[in-house]
Amino acid sequence: MRICVPGGAGYVGSRLVPELLKKGHEVVVLDLYLYGEDVFREVEENPKLVQMKSDIRDLDASKKALKGCDAVIHLACISNDPSFELNPDLGKSINLDSFAPFVCLAKEAKVERFIFASSSSVYGVKSELNVTEKMSLEPLTDYSRFKAECEKILFAQMSDDFICTVLRPATVCGYAPRQRLDVVVNILTNLAYHTGKVKVMGGDQMRPNIHIEDMVKAYLHVLESPSSKIQGGVFNVGYHNHTVLALGQMVQKIVGRKRPVDLVVETSNDNRSYHVSSEKIKKELGFEPTHPIDRAVSDLVEAFDAGKLPNALEDIRYVNIKTMKALNLK
Repeated sequence: MRICVPGGAGYVGSRLVPELLKKGHEVVVLDLYLYGEDVFREVEENPKLVQMKSDIRDLDASKKALKGCDAVIHLACISNDPSFELNPDLGKSINLDSFAPFVCLAKEAKVERFIFASSSSVYGVKSELNVTEKMSLEPLTDYSRFKAECEKILFAQMSDDFICTVLRPATVCGYAPRQRLDVVVNILTNLAYHTGKVKVMGGDQMRPNIHIEDMVKAYLHVLESPSSKIQGGVFNVGYHNHTVLALGQMVQKIVGRKRPVDLVVETSNDNRSYHVSSEKIKKELGFEPTHPIDRAVSDLVEAFDAGKLPNALEDIRYVNIKTMKALNLK
């Protein structure tokens, strides 16, 4: 297939795009490359890779990127609440306002499959032990609210020849060429490795996570699934739900093999807890993650050891909100 991946030079895209190429697909990456233009250094010579440095709000660029494409895996957004709240107007223009025009352009271009990366945060805080796809959406922030609205926009365009699917990922963790060190497992591992200390705020809150390699496999799995099984489908994608304290202890143990690590637990006013069920995607599509979260910690430690993530505590490219502040994108 020829696949358009808006936002493909981001954290997940930097692992997904090379895997799509390995499968023999042609890939068109549409991205601003805010976090570096060498993300695909190892595959940039592949003739099946097309890189377009452009804004998803640019309709002409989007139209060009979609030409001849069979599928879209839509990853483009201002990620996470702090980065979004830094400039809410920018966040709205990219995360919501650009979405409907892009979906319409994809449909006009005869794209057959459209997979949208939503977020498990659309559920808000639930008291239920397992949050399933059947539960109501109660997003707490504009970031989450716009994800939920985009789901509706996509499904409104669904037709027999336009297969639409939504994935609601847990928090992704682990190593990637375009690294993020501003998500919980990665934050804890970075601090433990470089400072010898892990600080946990609260501890009892549940956090669903997924190894980045499993997240990539989930997109590939959905892409290759029969249309009848994914049309109009919404799927949570996560692995185990750990408490924040358990994550801290996991990091302490693994990084502790290299150096002593102190675990500090402090009180927190943030009692938000999420326990997301990913049984539906297992039952209906046969997809099941295989990489435990401690593997993500080990992968990051290996990357630090190998010097793949220089200046990890200070370099702003690893932290979305710091990069957004520095670029002052409009």
